[in-house]
Amino acid sequence: MSRDNFEHEFFGIGIQNGKTPENLGVLWRTAQNLGASFIFTIGNRYAKQSSDTHQAVKAMPYFHYDTFDDFYGNLPKGAMLVGVEMTENAVDLETFHHPRRCVYLLGAEDHGLTAQACKKSHHLVRFQSVKSLNVAVAGSIVMYDRNLPKPRFNKR
Repeated sequence: MSRDNFEHEFFGIGIQNGKTPENLGVLWRTAQNLGASFIFTIGNRYAKQSSDTHQAVKAMPYFHYDTFDDFYGNLPKGAMLVGVEMTENAVDLETFHHPRRCVYLLGAEDHGLTAQACKKSHHLVRFQSVKSLNVAVAGSIVMYDRNLPKPRFNKR
């Protein structure tokens, strides 16, 4: 069965080895506002966030995975993994067609995604930026782009 033979679309977003709890709180709040179905972390675990002023923690599921393998083994059925990384083989976000069902994975600002995460991603995307951005800002840009009125869904 093709990964896009599902009636309903959804997306989740999360951070691998995030550095601060504030980043997760801001990403969580933005995810709620821009239509994410869930949020997650891999590696570092954080509790309730003071930056989550909209109480997104009560509005959407949060999942935590100790390792990338644990996370990857629990990807939702039919979902494609979209890594966000400033790398040569990544597709420009501005021209990327978002899958109907996907999980966006962001890395920490200083180290980015692990090599394993990049290798296992179905797609890698990047956007125009001279240097790396704050992880919550980068995630917000990706979610905003998903909502733009451009062709959105991969035919894959």
